Amino acid sequence: MRHRLGIFTTADLAARGIGESEIRSAVRTGTWVRLRTGVFVTADDLAEVERTDRRPGLDALAVVVGLDRRSAVLSGSTAAWMWGLPRPLSEPAHVQLTDPQRWRRGRGWLMTRAALPDDEVTVRGAYRATTAARTVIDVARAWPEVHAVAAIDAALLRGLTTREELARVLERQARVAGVPRSVRAVELADGRAESWLETWGRLTFAALRLPPFVPQVELWVDERLVKVVDGWYPGAGLAIEFDGRVKYRRARYGRTPEEELWREKRTEDELRSFGVRFVRVTAEDLRPDRRPDLDRLVRRQLSNGGSRVRDVVEVPRAEGRWRGDAAGDDGWLPRADDRVGR
Repeated sequence: MRHRLGIFTTADLAARGIGESEIRSAVRTGTWVRLRTGVFVTADDLAEVERTDRRPGLDALAVVVGLDRRSAVLSGSTAAWMWGLPRPLSEPAHVQLTDPQRWRRGRGWLMTRAALPDDEVTVRGAYRATTAARTVIDVARAWPEVHAVAAIDAALLRGLTTREELARVLERQARVAGVPRSVRAVELADGRAESWLETWGRLTFAALRLPPFVPQVELWVDERLVKVVDGWYPGAGLAIEFDGRVKYRRARYGRTPEEELWREKRTEDELRSFGVRFVRVTAEDLRPDRRPDLDRLVRRQLSNGGSRVRDVVEVPRAEGRWRGDAAGDDGWLPRADDRVGR
């Protein structure tokens, strides 16, 4: 039987005839771990949760169980984690909740008072939280712009929300402090971005006043898809590739990182033979002190024009393709069940 990341309470234990002395003994010996007052998890289940990087979910569920307040739902950065959306590394670790009736603060959690329309609340596995649309609009009021846009990009890419849903939440929050930041983040969002780096790159190009590129363009040769480039300048034959290191550090489609790197080189060499040029952009290139160099490089490539691209068919994608790297969390731990004191 699945249970909420292995959490159980003193009420669960009392129903099985387990009293305070037995609880203290189990905690003292390390068999159980006390998460909050009256909320526990077995040491084995805690180890599994931490091994799978799900501790934020465990802490969130422990707060929810401890509060036992039906009107409160997970929100903000906590809901963003649950949805598997990118978050700022500097984001506070405390659990964030929203309740339409009251504001409260406790050890490791903050409850904000705000309206919660029924269609902005959902259940995802063991969690009760704000919808993806409400979540990204909420965090966009407070997060730095690039992080807010990246979260919206990811939510749109994965089909967690739509622009219509985002517009509806924005309309309801028209008088909420900070909502102009959310409006701007939605305007800047593009669900075709397939990574945080692509979002950062797109916003950096805009800040540099570089001409906008077309995101996610398929390049075909002889009716064969050769490559999908992150950005494309039609007429210039210039491809922009945002080059994160992650894809070279892990196996992909059964290939080693070395094989993936070699495959990309061969692909680009083939396209160069048809006149396509490439500018590779790394995270280091997007740093403020490196941006002038990036600006000059891209403008020089665009002004040079290059040789005419031959025999390459350009097909812009209407939407990005989610690679399934971060699906979010459902709060269930298959190896946890209702037998306590294992």
